[in-house]
Parts: sequence; C-alpha cells; structure tokens
Amino acid sequence: MSKLRLYTAIYVVLFGLATAQTLVEFAGLDYWVGLWTIVGLSFLKAAIVAGYYQHLRWEPRSISFVLLVGLLAALALTVASSYSIT
Repeated sequence: MSKLRLYTAIYVVLFGLATAQTLVEFAGLDYWVGLWTIVGLSFLKAAIVAGYYQHLRWEPRSISFVLLVGLLAALALTVASSYSIT
C-alpha cells in the first residue's frame, strides 16, 4: 500500500471517529455513558495518531514502552492532583 493511500485511509478513519463523537454528543445518551464513549473514541483516535502520524508503529518497542510509561505517569499525576483539589 502506498504512503498516500495509507495516510488517506487513516484520515478517513479519524474523520469517521470524530463524526461518531459528534453523533454521541447529540444522541441523548445518559451522561456517563456518553462521557465514557467519547473518552474511548478519543483514546482510539490518539492511538491511531501516535501509531501512524508519529511513526510509533515502525519504531522499536522500547521507544513505545517509554512513551507508554510517560503517559501513565502523567495520568497518575493528574489523578493525584484531582484529589488535592477537592
């Protein structure tokens, strides 16, 4: 598959996921169901962007592991700070 075709397909998938997020917003779902659906779709979009546009798919796994550890550390700090705010 050529690079142009690959990136076009990824763009279409990301556009479809963004459209799904908008539809979830207007679907009238329960607040928590809608929230976690949008968070899940956002996580999926972030993984696709990191994997293809930031070329992590073709990097050694050790670099991807370092990125994952950094993201988990940022998440842990965010959760810890939310407890100190309340």
